[in-house]
Amino acid sequence: MIKVYSMNSCSECKFVKEQIKDDARFEVIEIGESIFKLKEFLKIRDSHPLFEAVKQRGAAGVPCFVLEDGTVTLKAEDAGLVSMGSQASACSIDGKGNC
Repeated sequence: MIKVYSMNSCSECKFVKEQIKDDARFEVIEIGESIFKLKEFLKIRDSHPLFEAVKQRGAAGVPCFVLEDGTVTLKAEDAGLVSMGSQASACSIDGKGNC
């Protein structure tokens, strides 16, 4: 099962969730729903080198995908999905990047 760490306020996350609706291959983890889910995501985010550039731009790093083999990626395409691309709204701290 592919885990998708997501936030309801993220437009890219919403775009991804529409693609995986009712697809049993994916587990959506809404990190804003509970402190436990947020901590689960932060453990990945704070320890994986993939997120260094994300943190430097002031972004959260969602949607985040953990593939079945344990690979962590921020690319929807790596999970067999389509990313929103340039249509994504800017939700980083400075308003210039993606979530």
